[in-house]
Amino acid sequence: MNPLEQVFKYGQSIWLDAISRDLINSGELQRLVNEDKLRGVTSNPTIFEQAINRGHSYDDALRQLLRADSQQSDKDLFEALAFEDIRMAADVLRPLYDETEGGDGYVSLEVSPHLASDMEATIEDAQRLWDAVQRPNLMIKIPATPAGIPAITHSIGAGININVTLMFSLQNYADVSQAYIRGLNSRAESSPVGGTTWPVSVASFFVSRVDSAVDPMLEKIGTPEALDLRGKIAIANAKLAYQRFREVFYGEPFAGLRGKGAHLQRPLWGSTGTKNPAYSDVLYVEELIGRDTINTLPRKTLDAFRDHGRVRETLQEGVEEAEADIAQLRELGIDLDAVTRQLQEDGVAAFAASYDKLLTALHAKRQDIAA
Repeated sequence: MNPLEQVFKYGQSIWLDAISRDLINSGELQRLVNEDKLRGVTSNPTIFEQAINRGHSYDDALRQLLRADSQQSDKDLFEALAFEDIRMAADVLRPLYDETEGGDGYVSLEVSPHLASDMEATIEDAQRLWDAVQRPNLMIKIPATPAGIPAITHSIGAGININVTLMFSLQNYADVSQAYIRGLNSRAESSPVGGTTWPVSVASFFVSRVDSAVDPMLEKIGTPEALDLRGKIAIANAKLAYQRFREVFYGEPFAGLRGKGAHLQRPLWGSTGTKNPAYSDVLYVEELIGRDTINTLPRKTLDAFRDHGRVRETLQEGVEEAEADIAQLRELGIDLDAVTRQLQEDGVAAFAASYDKLLTALHAKRQDIAA
């Protein structure tokens, strides 16, 4: 059996960490849904930058937009292109959304990365994007920054589906799960008795970037104990986050809301493409399979896992070893909290740089068309 289908038997959904007009118009997205049981799509500024700026797939659409209004800003042009991609992908996935009663079938669109430190602007942008796209199976991505946490609570309370992104630490996870529950409680209080419609949220916990940051530190220390931890910390960190998820959403903190029909906030494993060629190209897929989770895969990783992935329920394995690995890292003098804080800051900066690069390239394209 196709490994991408097998993981669903263990309660995990596979989403694709990519979107482009070619993927949708060629029928490839529909094929992935039909043949590989793909159950969702995520995007971010880097993904859109790569899709729009590499090649000419968007040139005709850009010409039409400029003919309609040549005075549109570069941001307006980008959003018009992105909204159309998101709507088309959402429509492909809508039958899955309906079949699962909102369990899967989502497409994600990110608020501007330049707003990561501005709570009010993030709230406004999330609502604006939600209103503009007009698809019930849309998720708005908000980063788990200090300003993003209260924006998440507010947006959930407003009934917007939220994909919380750029999470790296257990503290991030604790803050995000509490923000979601606060938002649901607010939603329940503001809705008519018996008339609450529950928004859906996922918590995107980034994986491989942790090893990319920690491994060089371990190699610098160079002791056998340090070198033995290479390639283990990212998975250990994710496994402990999954344990926190189980404590919150299978336990007392969520019991009342679950009884009223609210959705679990499933962990979504992000950044699961292997960056170190010394490691298996499906390492961060095989080791993070478990119930009520999502893994969003870059296309290259999805193809590799289909080809040679091995499937078993791994998230509940080696939890004590994961705790020991994190403790050993601390004993070696590596502050994982500091590492993950920096990774979040770097992630926001990288997305902002991609967003700016995208707008710069769109500006050059519009000048070429005008010429």
